[in-house]
Amino acid sequence: MANLAAQLAAVLQACIKRSGGPKPSRAHAKAAHARVLAAGLAADTFLLNRLVELYSLSGLPCHALRAFRALPRPNVYSHNAAISAACRAGDLAAARDLLGGMPERNAISWNTVIAAVARSGSPGDALGMYEGMLQEGLAPTHFTLASVLSACGAVAALDDGRRCHRLAVKVGLDGNQFVENALLGMYTKCGSVDDAVRLFDGMARPNEVAFTAMMGGLAQSGAVDDALRLFARMSRSGVRVDPVAVSSVLGACAQACSCEYSIVRAIRLGQCIHALVVRKGFGSDQHVGNSLMDMYAKCMEVDEAMKVFESLPSVSIVSWNILITGYGQVGLYAKAMGVLDLMQESGFEPNEVTYSNMLASCIKARDVPSARAMFEKISKPSVTTWNTLLSGYCQEELHQDTIELFRRMQHQNVQPDRTTLAVILSSCSRLGILELGKQLHSASVRLLLHNDMFVANGLVDMYSKCGQVGFAQTIFNRMTQRDVVCWNSMISGLTIHSLNEEAFNFFKQMRENEMFPTESSYASMINSCARLSSIPQGRQMHTQVLKDGYDQNVYVGSALIDMYAKCGNMDDARLSFDCMIAKNIVAWNEMIHGYAQNGFGEKAVELFEYMLTTKQKPDSVTFIAVLTGCSHAGLVDESIVFFNSMESNYGITPLVEHYTCLIDALGRAGHFVEVEAVIDKMPYKDDSIVWEVLLAACVVHHNAELGECAAKHLFRLDPKNPSPYVLLSNIYASLGRHGDASAVRALMSSRGVVKGRGYSWVHQKDGARAFMVADDLGTNVGQSTIFSESEDTSGIAEVHCDCDETCAG
Repeated sequence: MANLAAQLAAVLQACIKRSGGPKPSRAHAKAAHARVLAAGLAADTFLLNRLVELYSLSGLPCHALRAFRALPRPNVYSHNAAISAACRAGDLAAARDLLGGMPERNAISWNTVIAAVARSGSPGDALGMYEGMLQEGLAPTHFTLASVLSACGAVAALDDGRRCHRLAVKVGLDGNQFVENALLGMYTKCGSVDDAVRLFDGMARPNEVAFTAMMGGLAQSGAVDDALRLFARMSRSGVRVDPVAVSSVLGACAQACSCEYSIVRAIRLGQCIHALVVRKGFGSDQHVGNSLMDMYAKCMEVDEAMKVFESLPSVSIVSWNILITGYGQVGLYAKAMGVLDLMQESGFEPNEVTYSNMLASCIKARDVPSARAMFEKISKPSVTTWNTLLSGYCQEELHQDTIELFRRMQHQNVQPDRTTLAVILSSCSRLGILELGKQLHSASVRLLLHNDMFVANGLVDMYSKCGQVGFAQTIFNRMTQRDVVCWNSMISGLTIHSLNEEAFNFFKQMRENEMFPTESSYASMINSCARLSSIPQGRQMHTQVLKDGYDQNVYVGSALIDMYAKCGNMDDARLSFDCMIAKNIVAWNEMIHGYAQNGFGEKAVELFEYMLTTKQKPDSVTFIAVLTGCSHAGLVDESIVFFNSMESNYGITPLVEHYTCLIDALGRAGHFVEVEAVIDKMPYKDDSIVWEVLLAACVVHHNAELGECAAKHLFRLDPKNPSPYVLLSNIYASLGRHGDASAVRALMSSRGVVKGRGYSWVHQKDGARAFMVADDLGTNVGQSTIFSESEDTSGIAEVHCDCDETCAG
């Protein structure tokens, strides 16, 4: 019997030793088990332990556990073999139960389970089990430390990793190469590159694993030059350069192309490594090939990436995804789509990474519908994917769609990050949706993101644009760090809400804090000058613009034209316009509109006609400006020609503003038959501005019949507006119909409509003073009283009027 047991033990051991090569045959394992049972040796612990191990190696974990449970007297080795079988099968629950049921555990038992748990993607649980092992008084082995350090790196648990390092020193394992490499990996994954460098420099003979880990850590931290120098040192020192090391250094080259580094130099280094790949025969290695493709793609050499792709003997989904990303990064959207089609024709099904890459390509090409189509193919989009699509909608000014998409993201329980909040806050700012903005503010506090500068900037911008300047300033004051975007948001919000003095104070503080203004800062401040109609302050800003070199910026230049035009200084407006080397449509529109508003209708038309001879095409706003000029200058025929050319020549559908300008031009000239014809065919009959313009023309030409019609429409559309009552009363009074005039005044009084007071202000040496006009319906005489005083502006007196239609001057 003893001889038979020894023979069976030898057979089982021979089968187990084959595990270094091909996997043992399941049939052989079952046959060996049958012979053990036939020999009556089912209670032999040594033989059953070998059977458990053989079944495990043969890929039959259930048979291994069944054999273990059949043991009458299992020992430590039996338990360890069963635990190993459960771990190989991925049944970690069974492995933990077996570990917990062991009467006496050793380091091997713990090591097996800790390693399996760490590999399964539960590094936190692995660290917890390690603590349990230590509490039992067991000393960790190099295998234990390697698994635990891997878990520390996976969850960036630097403090736990350092404790492991100290324990390794204590038990004398710090010089073990296996442990040293694990420590290097942990430090680099935790971002503690300084610790990694000290450890690496202290290693007696670092191998290729150590060099590769160190290169990867340096590249990830942005120390690309150091990573590349380390690869050169690795080559010189005689350490074997394997495909993994080559892939790591190619990753450093790719990183170099993505950061502040000479792309030409990065490409040259990548080409040298490519030559090394060919020389060492790594060209057929798929991982190396993918790394080469990634390097070329990130260095914007997508054609070279395609050559590598075509040279690979076999490609994977990763290879296709790299190509798609590469073409998307350089803006070759059509080629990216072509690669996607070719990929599917080759039998590869796109995965979520494929669709995410295509989504990013579509957004870069500003093709939001196609991006949405790609997005819908992703079963569980990550927060990064959501952010990409949200940003695309926001950039295209589709803010309502952006918010609806965010609502859907919330319903799918995807937690927003700093990018999500900033994008949605931007949409709230543009749409003026204060309530949602407040909800996002609460969410940012809950997620501990309210102090993030990116999010805080969005909050400041949202509150200031929604008129809650006090809230915006509170957040601004609490910020520990502020960039120029934050200052610009505050200044812009103050300017929009006509808090011009506060805007100037913020601009001054911005300069005092050594924050240099940008084109956005100057555009906002110049708009403040325009709102104040303050030429002296506007000229000061213009001087600073010239000093800081923003005079050729189209946004600042357009703001200067607008400011000078609103201040009535058309000579300086034209000078600013002529000095602009590159003019966009906004600059042309501001100049034409400035001429129109200041009574230079002929010049507005002349500039418009000159613009048509250039490459600049007019837009909807251009036609509003030139039609306004025609109206103010009495150019009726020209206004009709320009209006008719909009749709026929430029494909621009006239809006209510265009109809209003045309009706104003015809009405001022007394062409009321034509006015009625225009009104009959226009689609905007319920717009109050159209009827106000017509009523004003009827006042000038004493047309009571059409004036009554216009006034009735206004009574219906805007019942609390006093203008139609005043204007209709004036028409009746001018025609001697004083009874009708009194009836209109009585109607106005009975409906509780109150006419607002007009006011004027004058700039003097001691400041700006405003004058309120007393209410006296139907007359142009009023009692003026000073009601406010503001900041000193200049020594030149300037008078401005902001009265209603009843004011004579």
